[in-house]
Amino acid sequence: MAEPAADVERMEFQLALRRRGISNQAVLRAMDEVPREHFVAADCAESAYADQALPIACGQTISQPYVVAYMTEQLEVRPQHRVLEIGTGSGYQAAVLSRLAREVVSVERYRTLADAARDRLKTLGYANVAVIAGDGFAGAPDRAPFDRIMVTAATEEVPEALVAQLAEGGKMVLPLGARNGPQYIVKLTKLPNGELEREELIAVRFVPLLRGQAKEL
Repeated sequence: MAEPAADVERMEFQLALRRRGISNQAVLRAMDEVPREHFVAADCAESAYADQALPIACGQTISQPYVVAYMTEQLEVRPQHRVLEIGTGSGYQAAVLSRLAREVVSVERYRTLADAARDRLKTLGYANVAVIAGDGFAGAPDRAPFDRIMVTAATEEVPEALVAQLAEGGKMVLPLGARNGPQYIVKLTKLPNGELEREELIAVRFVPLLRGQAKEL
């Protein structure tokens, strides 16, 4: 008997990630466990597992699966870690991180997106994710420190407030670069003296990280 189309699609999704170099088994398992079709717009559901970014509300996007998996793998999340995510969007990246970490705190500047993501994550059973509507540049100081921080929108400089909220030995993964110029995923490790060890990774294209909480939407 032929396998259901959805099962074949999920198998191809996993194979595509492996072919592009994703090898961490915990990350691959998390990507497999999170139903991406629930995190995209209804009219994009048929393309949910395609390796491409897709539009969501408020002019934002859900990153392509490879970038989600790559950034997650580079973050080196362990089961005891507390993770801060900046830029909740639809909640997909937070859901993936939740399969790997003890706790995920996610900050979203658009209240519409924050509310929808919070409801979606609750409905799907991701009980260890807290979604906050707020300024991503400010992070979540009242819940710091964090073992890991992921930023899912591009900024030209590393936000100092986020560095302050990163625990000693902690890691931050974020896209750095100008809105209309080259952008790269960068991995930062906070050393015991407070300085940051920097590693530049792959070239990417992300929407910009904007300051403040959106007044509308």
